[in-house]
Amino acid sequence: MELDVVGLGDEAQRVYTALIGLPHSTASEVASACGTSTSAAGRLLSVLVKSGLATRSTGRPPRFTATAPDVAVTELIKERERQLDTARALVRQLTDRHREALRIADPDIAVEVLRGRDDISAAVRRITAGARRQIRTFDRPPYVDRPGSNLDDQRRRQRSGVTHRVLYDQGAVAWPGRLRDDILPSIRTGEQARVRPQLPIKLVIVDDAQAVLPFSLAPGGHLAAYLVHRSPMLTALEALFEAEWDRGSPLQAPAPPTAPAATSGHPDHLALVKLLAAGCSDAAIARAQGWSQRTTQRRIRHLLTELGASTRFQAAVQAARRGWLQEPSAFTQPTNAGEG
Repeated sequence: MELDVVGLGDEAQRVYTALIGLPHSTASEVASACGTSTSAAGRLLSVLVKSGLATRSTGRPPRFTATAPDVAVTELIKERERQLDTARALVRQLTDRHREALRIADPDIAVEVLRGRDDISAAVRRITAGARRQIRTFDRPPYVDRPGSNLDDQRRRQRSGVTHRVLYDQGAVAWPGRLRDDILPSIRTGEQARVRPQLPIKLVIVDDAQAVLPFSLAPGGHLAAYLVHRSPMLTALEALFEAEWDRGSPLQAPAPPTAPAATSGHPDHLALVKLLAAGCSDAAIARAQGWSQRTTQRRIRHLLTELGASTRFQAAVQAARRGWLQEPSAFTQPTNAGEG
């Protein structure tokens, strides 16, 4: 019957329904109305009294009166709702334990394997598109997508308030045309960029929720990747990024020509000193800037002369003293976060 949902069985409901029309009735009178025995009616009336659906007088024989349904049944419904809330809380606790047990027993719950260029690119695009706070990236060759292909998407994310921090491997900075056509434009639009001589892995971390890293940096290894969900493994990857980031050298775009010149006026000197401070070789600088080896060496000599330095190390020190290597606080973040 209808009140089963609040724990009232069919027989108790019949007795309660009869009692509503027979106030101040004895168990015998209720039994006659229901077509049941007096002992059965007395037992069910005691259940109704205990449930708050009826009251009992103190006389002999005791008489019973139904409690108003809008009061009594509503209270039963509220009690059942409280029980359901308790059950829901228990289900949530059990679900968390179940997920954790599965994560331990089955690593695929925490880590998915992505296979093939299309799946990896799609996964990176999907998780970066859902970024709400920040994207952190280790950028180094080899690449699944052409470097810089996601620059427009990054700009849109940064305008919406998503911070990008990119730590570049020297190999990424030295990639032909990469510094001029991708990295510096990204920095100008708000990317926070630093460089390290060498990075251990390629990595994209979105918020503190997901990360993608290649299966291997060996030939062909970048065509398989791991998609890591929230887990101790992701926490370890976040710690690795922050440790490497702290050791990186800030990489900045040169001031626009209209700004007061920090150098003798050569437009490439700021970019050059950044590459020297990052430890790039002549060959790497030449590839990054699109210069010949001879041009690169000549410009390095000019820069050392301007700074009054006899070594690259001294040049980096002098540049730092002049504020050329300072990381502007207005900058917010990285690019190329979507490259696999």
